[in-house]
Amino acid sequence: MKRRQWLTTFPMALAAVSAQAQPSYTVTTAQLQQAVAEKFPMRYPVGGLLELTLQPPRLRLLPEQNRLGTQMVVDAGGPALSRPTTGNFDVDFALRYEASDQSIRAHKLKVNTLSLSGMPPGPAALLQAYGPSLAEQSLLEVVLHKLQPKDLALADGLGLEPGAITVTARGLVIGFVVKPLR
Repeated sequence: MKRRQWLTTFPMALAAVSAQAQPSYTVTTAQLQQAVAEKFPMRYPVGGLLELTLQPPRLRLLPEQNRLGTQMVVDAGGPALSRPTTGNFDVDFALRYEASDQSIRAHKLKVNTLSLSGMPPGPAALLQAYGPSLAEQSLLEVVLHKLQPKDLALADGLGLEPGAITVTARGLVIGFVVKPLR
């Protein structure tokens, strides 16, 4: 009788343990910061009147929103300005996995603030008009991290692929889901 009881409870116990022990992969804040910093500074001409240079962003984790935020220093110069000026962009964004190149990318970008100190009203209005699209061009779909084949080897062997990306206080945790049949 004990054998029969063991045979019926063991599969349920195994299923409960495996449900709790789904493999995951963690990307640290330092890894994210390094990958993003390599893509900056970025320069953008605005209507032949301004040239904006976005400096490497400082990432911040927003676990309560499951998003990342970033603040970037913006240097502005050009014919529309009597002198160069500096300001800040503050944006946050969600994350998605791109299977074609095994990357984690920024998407669903939200511009929180854009400010430049001491900028004349005309160029300031131009920047306010172009600022959100500038932020989108500079950060939307930016590759924050690329998973390597060794990072995916165990999950792949189990028939799993990256699924949900969760922002935590320590970085990103990438969960794995069962691969669809193709």
